Amino acid sequence: MSGLGPRTDIELVEQANTTLYETIERGDHEALSELWLDGQVSVVHPGWPVLRGRGEVLRSYALIMANTEYIQFFLTDVEIDVIGDTALVTCTENILSGGPAEDDGSVGPLIGQLVVATNVFRRTEDGWRVWSHHGSPVLADRDDEDEDDDGGAGEGGEEAL
Repeated sequence: MSGLGPRTDIELVEQANTTLYETIERGDHEALSELWLDGQVSVVHPGWPVLRGRGEVLRSYALIMANTEYIQFFLTDVEIDVIGDTALVTCTENILSGGPAEDDGSVGPLIGQLVVATNVFRRTEDGWRVWSHHGSPVLADRDDEDEDDDGGAGEGGEEAL
């Protein structure tokens, strides 16, 4: 490349990862389809079982896009490793999403959520493509609240769940 864009594998993978999330935010299913490898791919959305195969994976995104009025990702803790033609991206998805618009046309309620994600990419002739995505919800740390209520321990010194 001639200095007009990313040149290192890390930069190219970072660009592919960013494009993945931007495409979901736009709800562009056709563009999202182009980002995934052909063949045996997989996805785990938070709270869902493992979905395998391109058709099943892309159907899941179509369902999410059809039922999500608004979604925005703020990625933090992004770490990228590249070995040969495979790249591993881990990050925290700070998600802001909203349901259907209210009856008066105003934006529906917005919900924040934290998800830790692993995205695996493979190098192809057409650039880096998604091979697998796994997202797991981050459960709120309730230790501080429990300690305020009862010192964080139940009978016998065991921590309450």
